[in-house]
Amino acid sequence: MAEDKVTGERMIAHINESGKVQTVKNHSEGTACRSQQFAEGFGCGKQGYFCGLLHDIGKYSEAFQRRIADPEHTAKVDHSTAGAVEAMKMAKENIPFAMAIAGHHSGLLNGGVYRIPDKGDGTFFGRIKGAESLPDYAAWKRDIVPENVDIPAFCRGGSNPCFTMSFFIRMMYSCLVDADYLDTEAFMKENQEVRGKYDSLKVLAERFDNHIKQWLEKTDFKSDKQKILCSIRNQVLQDCMSKGSELPPGIYTLTVPTGGGKTTASLGFALRHAIQSKMKRIIYVIPYTSIIDQNAEVFRSILGEKNVLEHHSGILYDLTEDKAENEAAYRKALATENWDMPVIVTTAVQFFESLYANRSSKCRKLHNMANSVIIFDEAQTMPIPYLEPCVAAIAELAAHYRSTIVLCTATQPVLDEMIQKYLPQTQVREICEHTDILFQKLRRTSIVAAGNMEREKLIDCLTAQEQVLCIVNSRKLAQELFEEIPREGAFCLTTLLYPEHRKEKLREIKERLEHHVPCRVIATSLVEAGVDLDFPCVYRQENGLDALIQAAGRCNREGTHSPEESKVYLFGLKGDASVYFAQNISALRQTLRCYEDPAAPEAIAFYFKQYREILGRENLDQKKIMDAFTAGKGINGDCFPFATVAREFHLIENETQTVYIPVGEAELWIEEMEKGKVSRELMRKLGQYAVNAYQNHLKALYDAGCVEGIGEGMYVLRDMNQYHEDTGLQMDVSTGYGLFG
Repeated sequence: MAEDKVTGERMIAHINESGKVQTVKNHSEGTACRSQQFAEGFGCGKQGYFCGLLHDIGKYSEAFQRRIADPEHTAKVDHSTAGAVEAMKMAKENIPFAMAIAGHHSGLLNGGVYRIPDKGDGTFFGRIKGAESLPDYAAWKRDIVPENVDIPAFCRGGSNPCFTMSFFIRMMYSCLVDADYLDTEAFMKENQEVRGKYDSLKVLAERFDNHIKQWLEKTDFKSDKQKILCSIRNQVLQDCMSKGSELPPGIYTLTVPTGGGKTTASLGFALRHAIQSKMKRIIYVIPYTSIIDQNAEVFRSILGEKNVLEHHSGILYDLTEDKAENEAAYRKALATENWDMPVIVTTAVQFFESLYANRSSKCRKLHNMANSVIIFDEAQTMPIPYLEPCVAAIAELAAHYRSTIVLCTATQPVLDEMIQKYLPQTQVREICEHTDILFQKLRRTSIVAAGNMEREKLIDCLTAQEQVLCIVNSRKLAQELFEEIPREGAFCLTTLLYPEHRKEKLREIKERLEHHVPCRVIATSLVEAGVDLDFPCVYRQENGLDALIQAAGRCNREGTHSPEESKVYLFGLKGDASVYFAQNISALRQTLRCYEDPAAPEAIAFYFKQYREILGRENLDQKKIMDAFTAGKGINGDCFPFATVAREFHLIENETQTVYIPVGEAELWIEEMEKGKVSRELMRKLGQYAVNAYQNHLKALYDAGCVEGIGEGMYVLRDMNQYHEDTGLQMDVSTGYGLFG
């Protein structure tokens, strides 16, 4: 055995359930090849190979081999730092690659100060300084011969080179950890289950073309109004498809009024553009205040179930160094998403928090953002307190990672100036020409200022309407108002319903609307972003202009009535003053004073300018994320503050935890997960039965004995009295049955 270890032939990286062995050499080379393939998406294949080849050389130590050979041997062995040390021995400029290698289990560390690191201070340079205590791993040189590589030229310049370099490090880290996980997965499962069996974008484009024939060739219209509306939507669709084949990669806007068919049109653009530009996938980023169920369902119906990933789960598993040889830990880590499907539908929270994360479970997907068409649906909802770092990340993807960005909305937030701050030579171009004419043709509602109302008056107004949608600013208020409206045809739509339940409700609502029977819906803003509902009357609680216009998009959507008949009532609610929306409301009121038609493009541009002026430039990056990446001004003096920024960058300040609702098949799936039988497929299915609860809400449920923890950030509802068929997970927790201690 000793002789085998010296030659390197029996240096073990992994042992699977059937007892088969994967050598460190084989795993290193397999990971290197995958990492190279991923990094080639942005022209850094050699750098990817370099990281993969060195990442696990610490496993050549006798200490690690003893641990992996003996299941009872639990002492932690640092095998990640060795590759980082050797990379830096080859060249001091290899720091970016060394950081990716060192963090492939622990996560990307804060860099620390290069000249004066303290051994063991928890930073990257602190770890490197303490490397003399690593167990001897010298046997790696018999098997592995790395060839040194260079830092890409784009990392050496730009308006903020430190930020650009940090972005590159995170991308290399993504390539490495995903390659590491996938090579391990292939060995552990003995290639029984291979990822990547998806249809090509050309096949998807053919399916899309077949699908839209029904609209392009439609002749049987119920009315002239419907014929005109269909003609406008078809023109938008054809313009987008044509531009998709013509335009080069870059940053674009797609400004189409609500009801103009921009979701389908944007998919047509994306498919044509991805094929023409030889891109890999399409990523839809939808607001965290919205639901992504509908778009994902539409895309699946057109493109096929296996080609579309709907990803909004917050469940994360990291393969930390102390669990590196734990079979159960591997299964959980390998179940995390890596976005390898052709079409991804995700949330702004998932997208942007991943771009500023430092953990492997969040970062492994990042390289799949490169060489992709990325569509920001309802772009105006990008979170204002983080707007500058969000725009900076978008600019990096477009500038250096071969991605095309599309800002898609009826209410463009006018980000040109901020984009040009990070990409001075970039011109943001509009895909759909003559948007001003489109807004005139697609005007279908009249906005009425209803003033401040007592709650009783609002209830009377809603009761007087047979079919009405009322959108309010909080989930709690939605549940309370719902309890006061007539029961027949009453619905409450919030994110307190698990996704599959919301889908059922939406199907029932659409059916009642079509059959002209009573249908009164109280909802939060989740219905404003692309949810296909058509009400004759809408009430919208005061918020921003964008919220008002999006709400109006749920009224007379199909143009069957005149704008004068189709009223959208803007109201304030006495006793429900929210400081959180004060700036939005102030900018809205100023716009309404200056413009007769608040839905006109010039009114929308005015609103966003006013809103950002009220906030002040300093509030577009409240956590000073961009300052952290300015050389010499990093948080705590760190030159690369990965861990600190990851802690600071949260689009939802009050973090949520996942509560699974054990109904139907989900009950069996939860039991499987509790037994440790975790897989990516299982997590996807369970995501349809998950509700995200804020900390105070979760604490109330937990203290009342209503939920049980089943893993990091995961809970199961045990008292089903706290989940109502009408309103979902209850905000007011009364009592639980205390089914567990």
